[in-house]
Amino acid sequence: MTETDFRHTGSEAPAFPQDRTCPYQPPKAYTQWRGESPLTRVTLFDGRPAWLITGHAEGRALLADPRLSSDWGHPVFPVVVQRTEDRGGLAFPLIGVDDPLHARQRRMLIPSFGVKRMNAIRPSLQSLVDRLLDDMLAKGPVADLVSAFALPVPSMAICELLGVPYGDHDFFEECSRDFVGAATSGEADAAFAKLYQYLHGLVAKKQAEPGDGLLDELIARQLEEGGLDHNEVVMIALVLLVAGHETTVNAIALGALTLMQHPEQIPVLLDDPAAVPGVVEELLRFTSVSDYMVRMAKEDIEVGGTTVKAGDAVLVSITLMNRDAQAYDDPDVFDARRNARHHVGFGHGIHQCLGQNLARAELEIALGTLFTRIPGLRLAVPLDEVPLKAGHDAQGPIELPVTW
Repeated sequence: MTETDFRHTGSEAPAFPQDRTCPYQPPKAYTQWRGESPLTRVTLFDGRPAWLITGHAEGRALLADPRLSSDWGHPVFPVVVQRTEDRGGLAFPLIGVDDPLHARQRRMLIPSFGVKRMNAIRPSLQSLVDRLLDDMLAKGPVADLVSAFALPVPSMAICELLGVPYGDHDFFEECSRDFVGAATSGEADAAFAKLYQYLHGLVAKKQAEPGDGLLDELIARQLEEGGLDHNEVVMIALVLLVAGHETTVNAIALGALTLMQHPEQIPVLLDDPAAVPGVVEELLRFTSVSDYMVRMAKEDIEVGGTTVKAGDAVLVSITLMNRDAQAYDDPDVFDARRNARHHVGFGHGIHQCLGQNLARAELEIALGTLFTRIPGLRLAVPLDEVPLKAGHDAQGPIELPVTW
């Protein structure tokens, strides 16, 4: 494949992505893109056409298909967000590389994110959630559930897991927010540079004064033994630090909001502790914090009777896969008793979210405790006044004013 000019001026394919108007519902235009075919044509911000995969079965098959590439460094890999247009071939570990490099990086980290280790940190997560709710209740209503609760839970958790000083959380949360929410590539580059330099210094400090976090383990097992170089350790730490709290913040906030808007289903969460994981899975399906995944076809692929050509941009719609009527009865209905375990909220295939066990633990403890401690929790503003993140970002509210 060679670099190609994909710009065009045709208007036959609608723009993608689009913004939500309801925090937990797909954008209105998405409704016309599902049902008739498992894929449709859309247009990216730079005029490049792309295939949007909307079918649940087809999307799962493609996410597991090695003929689709995740290599951000490829010269014609699709760019969905303008701020990343000038990435200069930079490929982020884990999420922006293909096998065998991806497999090598993932193998190094899998033991640190296993179910056993995540279960071991549940008591500290519970203590953290209790402390945050104590503070929120002591201050009294009205509170912003994002800044008071949804943000600090995963932020503190990923800091503890990685061995990053939580005293620096304001700095890296600001850098992460500026990086993923930047309007231009210049703003994104500036935020990235600050975060990279911070982690560069932290890795060097940990080499001299080892601790007991995941980052320290990487340094001891891989950097010192030559499995990774300094830059790779810093980049892996950056990806884990940003991804480890950015999406979970939104998942907690959207999960709480969905339950507040469906109060008749809150007893399912409260009456039986064994039901909590199932409620969380349905919330992950229903809210679809990660709206889409970006890929590029390396070879021609047949999808639903249509040929996706080598070099084509492919966007796998997590939102629409999770709302596919072929996979779920009444997919637009939030049903806390639904068995939604085969949702794709964490992706699918080799790039399925490495931290999903941590995210599940955070969501189960955060939401279960929140509504146990504050059963009368409700929105303090009308639903249509909740400010939302743009369609190209992880989906969720910017602020979530609540009262009780």
